[in-house]
Amino acid sequence: MIKLRKLELKDAKGMLEWMHDEELMKNFRFNGTHMKQDQAESFIVHAQNDEVNKHYAVVADDNEYLGTISLKSIDAVSKNGEYSIAMRKKAIGTGAAIEATRQILEVAFHELGLEKVYLNVLAENKRAIRFYEKLGFIKEGEFKKHVYSHGRLNDLWWYAIFNGGCRE
Repeated sequence: MIKLRKLELKDAKGMLEWMHDEELMKNFRFNGTHMKQDQAESFIVHAQNDEVNKHYAVVADDNEYLGTISLKSIDAVSKNGEYSIAMRKKAIGTGAAIEATRQILEVAFHELGLEKVYLNVLAENKRAIRFYEKLGFIKEGEFKKHVYSHGRLNDLWWYAIFNGGCRE
């Protein structure tokens, strides 16, 4: 069983594991390979009281950190927020990300009263795109050569899901 909980300082090691994985980092806009323990811990501390960005640890039954899932830039007036997820390699393909996403969408739509959750993804990240579409996210647009990462300009695709729209 998968659950979400507040990030804890002990999660920093697991966060650094996925951030330092060059294969996983190819799919992200940012490069976390330079992140250090104190930086990860600082992020966790600041996340505790952040009302605009809600970051959760995705954990297994034994409370083992599997990844981080977030609702960022929460706009209570416009009733939307940005979704993001990053999972340790050991959790990929286990269904943990699907269950965590279901739970974060429950928080977004039923606890926070949002109507729309959106995300952006590098156009070349086909695995993530399949995942988002499987869950019911709908492509809303594409920004050509929009973000510089991994030594070049990349296209960014925008997806959204609306209250009541989760398929999985």
